[in-house]
Amino acid sequence: MTKFFFALFVSVAVLIIPGYLFSFISFAVLLVVAAAAGVIKEFFGTVLKTLVFLLIIIFLMQLFFYPGDHVIGQWGIFKWTEEGLNYGLTLTSRILAMGSAFILFFRLTEVRDFVKSLEDAGLPPMGAYVVLSTLQIIPEMRRQANTIMDAQKTRGVETEGSMLIRAKAFIPTLTPLILSSISSTEERAITLESRAFSAPTKKTSLHKLTKSAADRILPFVYIIILVGMVLWRILA
Repeated sequence: MTKFFFALFVSVAVLIIPGYLFSFISFAVLLVVAAAAGVIKEFFGTVLKTLVFLLIIIFLMQLFFYPGDHVIGQWGIFKWTEEGLNYGLTLTSRILAMGSAFILFFRLTEVRDFVKSLEDAGLPPMGAYVVLSTLQIIPEMRRQANTIMDAQKTRGVETEGSMLIRAKAFIPTLTPLILSSISSTEERAITLESRAFSAPTKKTSLHKLTKSAADRILPFVYIIILVGMVLWRILA
């Protein structure tokens, strides 16, 4: 939860502080944290795959279509203004910092630890299961899709090559993928009921989490800093 609160802290802070410089500095800090944790390669790769293309589109849209009076360049019928440039940088830098904060959080935190911490914080077991299922559905479907594609390869189906070949190989996997996902959901429900998941009693768990003194202090530190930022914005 301390790492989750840190991700929330970064997300709120970049919204409070004006401009784009602080947001880019926050992203640089996240890179340093990822390097210190030994996940810099995975973290940066995920950011490139999930955020960069989106940020480029958003930046170009704001650059060319955000209203402004100070024209600094033109390309055909498109003009870009100083206001559009500043707003594009501000918006994309904030999305970059916020998205990167949560990407780093999930790189540093196991899903079961996060769900268990939510339970310890008072979230009902049913709600914790919904969160767990939501976070696991995409990786689980990806694993099932890879298994089905490997099975297709053993039958001599061509699954690698051009985009058209891969699309032809992927479409037939949708039906077994959906059916296996439904079957997996049913098996999970049966397994949970066999363990008295819906019984109106207090649940116990073999998986335990312990909090250090820093885990108890840091959330309050984040709140104090955010309050200071808000007061600075009001009084500035």
